[in-house]
Amino acid sequence: MKLNPFKRGLRVLGIAESFRKGYEWSVLFGVVMRRDLIIDGSACTRVKVGGLDATEGVLSIYRTLNRSDINAILLNGCIISWFNIVDLEKIYHETGVPTICVTYEESKGLEEYLREYFPMDYEKRIEMYKKLGPRDKVFLKRTGREVYVRYLGTDRDSVEELLKIFTLSGATPEPLRVANVMARAVLNLIACGKNVEAT
Repeated sequence: MKLNPFKRGLRVLGIAESFRKGYEWSVLFGVVMRRDLIIDGSACTRVKVGGLDATEGVLSIYRTLNRSDINAILLNGCIISWFNIVDLEKIYHETGVPTICVTYEESKGLEEYLREYFPMDYEKRIEMYKKLGPRDKVFLKRTGREVYVRYLGTDRDSVEELLKIFTLSGATPEPLRVANVMARAVLNLIACGKNVEAT
């Protein structure tokens, strides 16, 4: 599938997460958003905090939605839920949908943290991290902000145009902002349930 950001019926699946320290699971939420910013689909799942199942979580949301009209998958970070690393290559190859990961800060690398926090499997995590490859810096003309992107199945010009369409303010594209809001809401509901059980 080729990404055409000028397509009238453009739809993206934005996926973001929310987690809290001390919780075993985090919430991963997906929102299907049209070019006109109308939401016409959503799904959620959970992934292990500090686990290695983020990729399967993303794929689970995509499969649950069972949509053939998604033109791009937009991820709010490749390393989520306390170093749970997403395999972009696997997502792209299994879905056939252009996949774009957006991050917001410069980074000198995470290898030292992976060694420190995950002594049992840090080699696997470092291999997954390096497989992600370098990021491109993209300037968002509409908002004057910069983001860092990794992408598969498309080109830089198309990524820039897609981000321009969906980013109304700040640096976060609307599908990712809404997905993050919803993920937090679900996590708060879970936390409320835990508090009720504890009383």
